[in-house]
Order: sequence, then C-alpha cells, then structure tokens
Amino acid sequence: MRPITVTAAALTAVLTACSSVVHERPWETLVDLTHDFADDTIYWPTASGFEFVIDSRGMTEKGYWYEANTIRTAEHGGTHLDAPVHFAQGKTATEQIPLERLIAPAVVIDVRVPCTADRDYQVSSTDLDTFEREHGPIGAGTIVLLWTGFGEHWPDARRYLGTEERGEEAVEKLSFPGLHPSGAAWLVERDIAAVGIDTASIDRGASQLFETHRELFAQDIPVFENVAHLDRVPTRGATVIALPMKIRGGSGGPLRIVAAY
Repeated sequence: MRPITVTAAALTAVLTACSSVVHERPWETLVDLTHDFADDTIYWPTASGFEFVIDSRGMTEKGYWYEANTIRTAEHGGTHLDAPVHFAQGKTATEQIPLERLIAPAVVIDVRVPCTADRDYQVSSTDLDTFEREHGPIGAGTIVLLWTGFGEHWPDARRYLGTEERGEEAVEKLSFPGLHPSGAAWLVERDIAAVGIDTASIDRGASQLFETHRELFAQDIPVFENVAHLDRVPTRGATVIALPMKIRGGSGGPLRIVAAY
C-alpha cells in the first residue's frame, strides 16, 4: 500500500471543517421549562416536599473545597414526569418510556383566556379543534403543551393550587385547570408522543376520578406536569427534550425539560 501524503493546507482545511461542525449549534434558542427544586417547590398536598440536606461544605484538611448533599423528594412534585403505570396497571414505568416520546416536535396550545375566566376550566376537544383550524394539524409523535397561564403563579401555592394547606383535607380545596377526558381522547386519536401542562395535574384540581390520566395512560402516553415558562416557547417549531430521572419501576420522577428552536 502506498503511503498517503497530506499537505499542511489540506490538513488545516479538514481541521477547520471539523471544528465548525463540532461547534455548530443545531438550535438558536434553548428554554428551560423546569422549576427549581427547593424548599418552596410545590407538591401535591399529601406528598412529602423537597428536602435538601447539606452533608459537607467547606475546606478540607488537605486544602481543597468540598461540597456534597443529600436530597429527598416524592416522585410527583415540582416539574415532573407521570409515567403511564401511575394510573394504568402493567403500562410503562419511568425507565421504560421510549426516548421518542420524550424528545419530539412540540406545539403550545394557548388556553389562558378560558382558564383565567374559570380556574377549574377543562381544556376540551373543541379547544383542540380550534387550535388545528388556526395553526394546522397536530401530527403523530408530537408533544402537546397546554399553556393555562398558571405557571405565572409559581411558587405561590394558594394562587397556583387554590390552597396552601397540606394533608388530605386540602385535596378537596384544590382548584386549577386541566385537560378534559374528551380532550385526552382527542389527543389519543392523534397518536401524540406526550402531553404537558403548566399546572400540578393533567386532570383539573377538582377531579376525583382522574379520568384524563386514565385515558392517556391506558395508551401509554406519558404526562409532564408543573411545566414552566411556556410563554417563551413558540406555538410551533420547537423541539422538546424531557428527560426524567431514570428510576427503575418508578411511577414518575423529577424532570428536566427544555424547549429548543
């Protein structure tokens, strides 16, 4: 085999091309749709909240800085994933959800007007039909994000949940918008990848039977709850990357969710 000779100019051209590819960003804008986990993070009234315990913080005897902490959290609190097994026996757990359902093109459906008029509003199939007439069809494999405007109230539990009380009795006082079961069935027919909302539950706060959860999860469609900053995401054109903590056998878990466009 004859030896290959590479000139300095050719090598420089190759390295320059590689450098430009490596540093090229596929998106111009990245939006973090995740609320911080901290002492004021909102959880369901019956769930334990977020705990952050400092185990070590300071200079060591050997002269270097060291920090380490312990965190404790319920699966369902803050910005988080609901896995289908949460309300559907035998369906996928947190670590089993295909990545194709967690990384996909997204649409943002603005339902702030009816949700402002009625804080117990349920987004209906009519709302979804209206969106398609104005913005075009929602394709299979899309992540659908419902923008109720309630994310603006975070972390004020009274305004966000309808109550700042804790415990079983507080559940009856929950008041916030959600997706109507008929709307969930409409999305199931579209074969969407996942659905997210900027409230504490995909079912409205007053729900007792969680029919929307059950409708979606029966078809293995995961849900993202307490999604932040939907005002910064375009109606169409963004890709959502929603990666939960990979908990084996989990019914959900903390979620880091990002919109890229």
